[in-house]
Amino acid sequence: MTATTKSVPVLLAACLLTTACGADVQRNAREGPRPVTVENCGKQITYPLPRNAVAYDMSATEKMFALGLADRMRGIVMPSTADPAVERSPYREDYRSVETLSTDVLGFETVVDAEADWVLAGWGSGFSEERGITPQRLDEVGISSYQFTESCFNYGENPVTVPPMEALYTDLRQIGRIFHVEDRAQQLVSDIQRRAEQLRSSRPEGDPARVFIYDSGTDQPFTSGNQASPNAIVSLAGGENIFSDLKQRWTTVGWEPVVKANPEVITVVDYGDQPVEEKIAFLKSHPPLASTPAVRNDRFHVLDYGEAVSGPRNIDAAEELAEYLRGIGR
Repeated sequence: MTATTKSVPVLLAACLLTTACGADVQRNAREGPRPVTVENCGKQITYPLPRNAVAYDMSATEKMFALGLADRMRGIVMPSTADPAVERSPYREDYRSVETLSTDVLGFETVVDAEADWVLAGWGSGFSEERGITPQRLDEVGISSYQFTESCFNYGENPVTVPPMEALYTDLRQIGRIFHVEDRAQQLVSDIQRRAEQLRSSRPEGDPARVFIYDSGTDQPFTSGNQASPNAIVSLAGGENIFSDLKQRWTTVGWEPVVKANPEVITVVDYGDQPVEEKIAFLKSHPPLASTPAVRNDRFHVLDYGEAVSGPRNIDAAEELAEYLRGIGR
């Protein structure tokens, strides 16, 4: 056998190897980027790139929109009570570009029927043992999920507590990683952080304005504790949530502690079937509140639902409230 003849098998083997390597590269290109692992509610979870993402309510949906991910979404689930807030949203064109799968609460059948492969929602408001849609049950049918970091406070046997703004930053960065738009996410986080620092540095001297966050309720008011976004919004604006010492997200309290706190401003969340004007009219006419500075001086500030839930517009809400407080000398 000549030297030339001996070289043929070697060359053939090299060609086969090269072809195989080429096939691997092409296959990897088709399959997309490698899965990423992030920590969510105290657990390390590995996520392949979602192809059919579903978001629940305004908090999840606007996190996606702010990251430029509307075109990556299979659809949204948006309760009809949020319709007015959606129409006021600066992301309304994105809302119109994505299919609304349901106008009810998040349901297991809804996401399965939509062939979702990833669901973004909070614990309690979206995922729920009672309603039969949990991360574990979704995982059993091959659907990944991510829970808002803020809602990890209520989740599982070992709840994770993260301050609301830090929870927002965590979500934006980690959703950015999952969808491989890390640079976009970091730019968004940096902008929010910069604006937050501007608010902190411009706080007036003296005691902060006492602010009562009113969501709803007549017999007992529903309000925000220190684990929900409105607490951070009020703080950044230079005020103090009268229930900032309450380690809860959203919760019911009595009217007596509200009156005792003597709020100077009442921030009213605007959402749902009841117009915000009706809420304010009730607060003005409610006898126990008549002696508070907020009612005596007609100091009511409206907080849009899309700004009140954990999301990129929390900073807008803080800036708006800060302007209102400075306008009344606080």
